[in-house]
Amino acid sequence: MYNKKFMEMAIDEAREGILNGHGGPFGAVIVKDGEVVASGHNRVLSNNDSTCHGEIDAIRKAEQKLGTYDLSGCELYTTGEPCPMCLAGIMWANIDKVYYGCTIEDNARIGFRDVEINKMMGGRSGLPEGFLEEREREICLKLFDEYNRMEKKIY
Repeated sequence: MYNKKFMEMAIDEAREGILNGHGGPFGAVIVKDGEVVASGHNRVLSNNDSTCHGEIDAIRKAEQKLGTYDLSGCELYTTGEPCPMCLAGIMWANIDKVYYGCTIEDNARIGFRDVEINKMMGGRSGLPEGFLEEREREICLKLFDEYNRMEKKIY
């Protein structure tokens, strides 16, 4: 069940990342049974790793902490709708539900190629009903605006 405090934590995680120059404004929190398991943020620039998006960072940490590759029973909160790579990772990890703030169209407004790659990968029509749920878009858009005003490296 959705809990706004976890989205606020994802926003804080994303803000930490952008203020430290780690990458884009994408933070994620993984929750199981109402408790935070792990959080992560985009570390593409700091790690020189094009795959270290916020969701992937959080998944890696959650799996290490829980000692499993199976995150069944978990929910993921993220500041931006997952890109195709992250969406596949979320599904491979068996995460039950994703709450996201900004849409992939919003991601494009700040310089990311999610819309183009999403189209190449066939879109989202095959996803289970209710798997992705938009929440707190306006609050996350403020974070994206903050990021847009910063001097940053585009990748």
